Amino acid sequence: MIRLFIPHDLAAGAELALDPGQSRYLAAVMRQEVGDEILLFNGRDGEWRARISAVTKRAVAVSAIALERPQATGPDLDLVIALVKRARVETIVEKAAELGARRVRLAVTERTNADRARVDRLTAIATEAAEQTGRLDVPLIAEPVKLERLIAEWEPGRALMFCDEAGDALPVIGALRDRPSGPWAILIGPEGGFSPVERQRLRGLSYAVPVSLGPRILRADTAAISALTLWQSVLGDWTS
Repeated sequence: MIRLFIPHDLAAGAELALDPGQSRYLAAVMRQEVGDEILLFNGRDGEWRARISAVTKRAVAVSAIALERPQATGPDLDLVIALVKRARVETIVEKAAELGARRVRLAVTERTNADRARVDRLTAIATEAAEQTGRLDVPLIAEPVKLERLIAEWEPGRALMFCDEAGDALPVIGALRDRPSGPWAILIGPEGGFSPVERQRLRGLSYAVPVSLGPRILRADTAAISALTLWQSVLGDWTS
């Protein structure tokens, strides 16, 4: 069944007008008609079954019928990724949504080869991934900030899995074994790697856990997918 993310509140009997893009998708692409049913979620009220009540040239209206799944969220996990080329950032955001990250935070490092990103487009990519994977929320995509600022404003109590490309850290599973769950973040560097100063700073953080992603040099998107997968298998909701 088609799933759509909407910003509106969801409750039994709620009459909702979908935005133009969603309306076009339902009416012109998926050929949905009055009486057809879809699933809706907003990240707050769970997943609702809804029935299409009107189809016009400009909009599709739906009526919420029943709660299918109560609201639930995955682990409190951020992915912090140094900005890389646009296509790779888009892949990382899509896979982070599929793999259960709650937020994606974009960082500017000394060797970052980009300093801006289209957060609106990345949010749309994350939304589509959430719709397809069955999760009940959409990851927040944060505006890029410098790594120094990100560290200075670090949230107390959030552990950091620092993916250290130098290769002298423990493998992920060994490094995370016996660590508490709770709030975590995963940090992936730029394709040029962290500078010596950045690496020393990160290694000195009390909340950072340096880890190795193996003997081979990974591209940023491969590293992000691997790190998320390994973290989920040890501390995430794959263990429940």
